[in-house]
Amino acid sequence: MSSKPPLGSLESDASRTRILSRIRSAQGRPDQAKQREEELSYNYIAQKPPGPQPEVDPDLMAQFVAQSARLQTSIEKVKTMAQVPGAVAEYLRGRGLGSRAIIWKSFAKLGWDKVGLDVAARAPVRDEPAPDLVGITGCFVAIAETGTLTLLSGPETPASMALLPETRIAIVPKSRIVRHMEDAFALLRHEQGAPPRALNFISGPSRTADIEQTLVIGAHGPYRVHVILVTSL
Repeated sequence: MSSKPPLGSLESDASRTRILSRIRSAQGRPDQAKQREEELSYNYIAQKPPGPQPEVDPDLMAQFVAQSARLQTSIEKVKTMAQVPGAVAEYLRGRGLGSRAIIWKSFAKLGWDKVGLDVAARAPVRDEPAPDLVGITGCFVAIAETGTLTLLSGPETPASMALLPETRIAIVPKSRIVRHMEDAFALLRHEQGAPPRALNFISGPSRTADIEQTLVIGAHGPYRVHVILVTSL
């Protein structure tokens, strides 16, 4: 298996490098930043005090569940990852949503077939006659303050999987719930170093009231967002 990064990622990195090089040249500085400069930049960001933040329940899971309910995101709790396929199957069948879904590759070996689900680890398609209507993903972190899910794009975590299917199911370990959005960015810098090509913040089902201030669900994304919280992780 090739370890090369995807072509799109290379093109994005090259474009960013060219833009930054032109800016540095206009400032009379070398085209490329030295390692020490990059370290100082990261240290400056890390030490900069955050602005005012609202109070959040010390029980981050309880706060996240409450905020999710306000956004019309449904929640189910399971204790272990082994219980996730059964919870997903029950959710889909209880709403007449069938038994097909696409999933992140990292979840492929959870035993979906044992609960009668037909899953595929790939990006979604919307073409007839068999569009992908259910997408099962994880998340980078969940934000307790707002009930928001964050998703980093990548070869095995395509952003389209959370945006194109009509139903999105997110598997969220309790340990990945953070207090505020600032904590999500701090963790991104700590764990990933550089930002991904796309970072999505998803707060409940897609909605808009642009036309005559009439609320429409599913206008630009999923009609349904369902979170399965894994409480032992």
